Amino acid sequence: MSTFSDSNAPSFPVVKSDEEWKRELTPEEYQVLRQAGTERPFTGEYWDSTTEGVYACRACGAELFTSNEKFGSHCGWPSFFAPLAEGTVRYLHDSSLGMERIEVRCASCDSHLGHLFEGEGYDTPTDQRFCINSVSLTLQPSQS
Repeated sequence: MSTFSDSNAPSFPVVKSDEEWKRELTPEEYQVLRQAGTERPFTGEYWDSTTEGVYACRACGAELFTSNEKFGSHCGWPSFFAPLAEGTVRYLHDSSLGMERIEVRCASCDSHLGHLFEGEGYDTPTDQRFCINSVSLTLQPSQS
């Protein structure tokens, strides 16, 4: 897990100005993806989806998670026990809202996706829950 400060900020393959993001994203997408907001639980498009496929970043299209790692956590947001591959997401220390959390961001465009929680006792291979906002994702269904 990596954290970054402003002095050693990473570079990203997809870089756009704030105005470009505002033109390309809906107000809700912008608020979550670019301003680290959170959609309300049980309202997002994918929180209970069982459709097979790949979940990509809604801002840049980078593939981040698959339905193989998605599980029903009943928390109101899509939950995954692992990302698609190492390096597809990045992790930041988040002490906002008076609690210690791990923020999850897209490694390609630095958009906010959600948070990572560990040790909650879910019956998954990693005992991790990537709690991701539906509005941060686009599901690309598998071809049947």
